[in-house]
Amino acid sequence: MMSFKILTLNNISVRGLDRLPRDRYEIASEIGHPDAIMLRSADMHGMEIPASVLAVARAGAGTNNIPVAKLGARGIPVFNAPGANANAVKELVLAALFLSSRNICQAWGYVRGLQGDDEALEAAVERGKKQFSGHELPGRTLGVVGLGAIGVEVANAALGLRMQVLGHDPQITVQRAWQLSAGVEQARSLDELFARSDFVTVHVPQNDATRGLVNHARIALMRPGGVILNFARAAVVDEAAVLDGLDGGQLSAYVCDFPTRRIKDHPKVVALPHLGASTGEAEDNCAVMAADTLRDFLEHGNVRNSVNFPESVLPRIGENRIAISNANVPNMVGQISTCLAAAGLNIADLLNKSRGEIAYTLIDTDALIPPEVLESIRAIPGVLAARLV
Repeated sequence: MMSFKILTLNNISVRGLDRLPRDRYEIASEIGHPDAIMLRSADMHGMEIPASVLAVARAGAGTNNIPVAKLGARGIPVFNAPGANANAVKELVLAALFLSSRNICQAWGYVRGLQGDDEALEAAVERGKKQFSGHELPGRTLGVVGLGAIGVEVANAALGLRMQVLGHDPQITVQRAWQLSAGVEQARSLDELFARSDFVTVHVPQNDATRGLVNHARIALMRPGGVILNFARAAVVDEAAVLDGLDGGQLSAYVCDFPTRRIKDHPKVVALPHLGASTGEAEDNCAVMAADTLRDFLEHGNVRNSVNFPESVLPRIGENRIAISNANVPNMVGQISTCLAAAGLNIADLLNKSRGEIAYTLIDTDALIPPEVLESIRAIPGVLAARLV
């Protein structure tokens, strides 16, 4: 029975680590020749990643702290935990709706700054409360950009608050579409969503396409007094555009999870210290999902929840399996099959999937694959990695 070494770069929830049996897994923050790496927020971009590493698993959703392309070029899948922290982020977004619509943080700050006895406080409260007057949520329109695990939960919950909800996501999956309430209306474009919304919340990954998605032009489309909520990534929102919107009155509030020097003290900004997934439950859920995904890959070669490899799940036939990652070019499966046939090995089952420039193949054979056959497969031009599972 194979055993594996796991290097952890952050403290990982015990509930997650308990999914990796100690009789088969050695787990430590310092370990030589690890088979896999588990992490949360540690920055891997400047890290020398050992040649022994077969996979990287993040106990969270975003993977900006991981050199995904570099690992993919080495045939190493990167796993994340999509949806495991969705409820935690959803709850914070709902809180942000209330914080911004009722000016709660500003009102709290006002009260904390009051001086005097109870009689003086009561008089000051009655004098000052009008400046914090807000509005209720029913009938207001929330635009949800990105309908992944978090966006769907936010959209459905906002309907429960009797808000009108618009959603926009050209790449929504069938799974998420089934989860989305029929009461959520589709916006045909981002511009339409901004133009029709009182509140806009963004739930998209940070990449070249989403950088500055919330910008001057789109804020100008919003109804006067609009609110922007950002619990995705800082760069998705153009800070300068938001500040101009706040100062000019087009926006009444900006609530985000990414404080910077130029926004943190603005009177219409509520900036939180990246609390989106900061609950014990979310950390447990993310760690459990990451550990389960990692174990299935190491022990069976199956790929689920990868950000750079295709979804590849093949029920096992027997004990003889080889997992191969390669460049997505023609005739790779043919060359691999030829190597197996030359060694007298019969293929019992085979799965081949591709995603972008990477292809992944799982093959079950009717007999043990000798080391020299494995080496001949590794020597095929375009093969990035191959191992017996």
